[in-house]
Amino acid sequence: MAAPEINLDDYSVYSHLSDEELLQIAVERSLSEKHPPPDVDQSTSSSSSSSSSSSSSAPPAPAVPFGSTPNLRQRHPDPPRPLNYVPLSQPPPPDHLHHCPKPPTGLSQFPYEAPRRQLSLLQSLIINGDSEALMALVEQRSSHMEPDDEGWIALHEAAFYGQLPCVTVLLRAHPDSVNIWTLKKQTALLLAAGRGNVSCVDFLLKNGADPNIGNKDQETPLFAACEQPNEDIVDLLLRSGAQVNRSSIQGGSALHEACRHGQLMLCRMLLEAGADIHARDIYGIQPFFIAAQHGYSNIIHLFAKKGADINGQAGDGASPLFEACKNGHVSAVDVLLFLKADANTSMKSGLLPLHVAVQNNHSQIVLMLIPVTSRVRIQHSGISPLHIAAENNRDDIMELLIESGFDVNIKLSEDRSKMYEDRRSTAVYFSVCNGNLEATEMLLEAGADPNLDVFKPLLIAVQLGRMDMATLLLRYGANVNTQISPQPSWFPVAILLRMESLPMLKLLLDNGCDARPCFDCPYGQKRHPAVRPSRRPIEEMRVSRDAPPQRCIQFCEAVSSSSFCLAAGPIISMLLDYVGHVRLCSRLLEVLESRSGWVPIKLKALPPHPLMQLCRLEIRRLVGVQRLKLIQTLPLPMRLIRFLHYDITAASPEVPCYEEVAP
Repeated sequence: MAAPEINLDDYSVYSHLSDEELLQIAVERSLSEKHPPPDVDQSTSSSSSSSSSSSSSAPPAPAVPFGSTPNLRQRHPDPPRPLNYVPLSQPPPPDHLHHCPKPPTGLSQFPYEAPRRQLSLLQSLIINGDSEALMALVEQRSSHMEPDDEGWIALHEAAFYGQLPCVTVLLRAHPDSVNIWTLKKQTALLLAAGRGNVSCVDFLLKNGADPNIGNKDQETPLFAACEQPNEDIVDLLLRSGAQVNRSSIQGGSALHEACRHGQLMLCRMLLEAGADIHARDIYGIQPFFIAAQHGYSNIIHLFAKKGADINGQAGDGASPLFEACKNGHVSAVDVLLFLKADANTSMKSGLLPLHVAVQNNHSQIVLMLIPVTSRVRIQHSGISPLHIAAENNRDDIMELLIESGFDVNIKLSEDRSKMYEDRRSTAVYFSVCNGNLEATEMLLEAGADPNLDVFKPLLIAVQLGRMDMATLLLRYGANVNTQISPQPSWFPVAILLRMESLPMLKLLLDNGCDARPCFDCPYGQKRHPAVRPSRRPIEEMRVSRDAPPQRCIQFCEAVSSSSFCLAAGPIISMLLDYVGHVRLCSRLLEVLESRSGWVPIKLKALPPHPLMQLCRLEIRRLVGVQRLKLIQTLPLPMRLIRFLHYDITAASPEVPCYEEVAP
């Protein structure tokens, strides 16, 4: 609806006044409206105020007296660009910067605060909607055509604040200013459209505003009206010749924005006006993709009827179904599967919708995808959903996958395994690394083999000092004598990793760890060469196939290092209980002779060895470690079972004295 005609001659009474006098009138009028005199009846003031506000069809802007210091960031905010989907090569900015008109530079992480300044007389009149005083000022001088430091003229201010009477005054005075740009190439029409000022948009269009002029980002008023959704403004723009398929500098169209905000009616209006349903932005994203990404099922239905590409992929291969699964939109996933969306369309990285649903812990979506996901395509991807569930501690989803028949022993592809420094390959390894005892037990009970990885999960448990995890793995057949290639030590790696922990060391020895190589020294009673500076034993293990350890470590060399100066005696004493006829090398003798309390340990290694110990070792060798775990099920005396299981008690914290229990 057009604004009423305003006769410029009616305001000639102000023509003889100076700027200072005009300013005084504006200030007094503003103050009298805000604070009526005490003797004025409040009802009269209210009615006067209501009649004044009714002169404008646009919502009144808050009055700001001249001389105040409003925050200009609120006046001219850059419209936010909520890019919810950006390829990995172009990460989105941090959330706290999305709505900041001037993001911080690399020198500061604090949001930019624009400098405050005083409003001019012109701005004060416009913000307060004082069209009469504005008319007098316009007639007196042409300052309203002078741009400020942001390139804004008075018309931009009036359009932004939705002051239709002011817009009318300014356009009547200078009709050719209707399409003038700010420094950001914003027209008055674009500003009014972005603010939802319907009456101003209508008036500007009827007075020559071009609906197809874009800003510096090539965003037109139609784009702005969809970004800040307003059906009335979109209708006005379309009827005034707005080009529906104009795209922004990022390739997004008005239809993209309408989908982003879930505006079904706007989508209908744009499609009826000829919007391209297959338009792609610079990331290869179509409007249908955005609707699926945000879970707008009603728009998905609409676009499917209009022939949208249900499986249209973005530049990195993501499909609409992939995005809906990633964001947990159950209803959208249900609709897409009903429309026969392909659950086996993968990203360029090879990941499928099922992978991302597991990763983001959307169990209901996982249940929907399992029946329609090809196991062959999963194998080609190089990674199983079980790997992802184990890596992210998704125990409930892991249980679903196991119950659905996923192979618990499937290994990562070579390429994916190389992404990890330790070359892990099984789901069990992920769970052990996370210290997730429940998930590890779940996998082992389902038949997972704990010995498939290059660096065995048992070694991880030992390295972490997790007795419970190591016990669980040993119960399910973990190889306690495992080595890695290339071999970093002549004795079992598990001993090297945690021999300072006597409980862990005993657990390993009880479960068949071979202690004899610890006493096989090539130098024997001869003088040993000086120990070369090296990494700690634990650091020797943190090497990949491409970087072999510096040298092969001897037990006598490891236990005589400064790291084990206090525990060397008890370690050697415990190992001697699990071997028969061995001789201590000259370096081990030096270690035991370094402390007076360790002399009994030195004597313990000398022959003759107790017959009972030799018998126990031979029985354990003949029975085998795995069958020894079941021996308690036989009708044997408990004392015999305890004897074979090394059920001993440490009497001293420094030198354990083992109390053997014989039958």
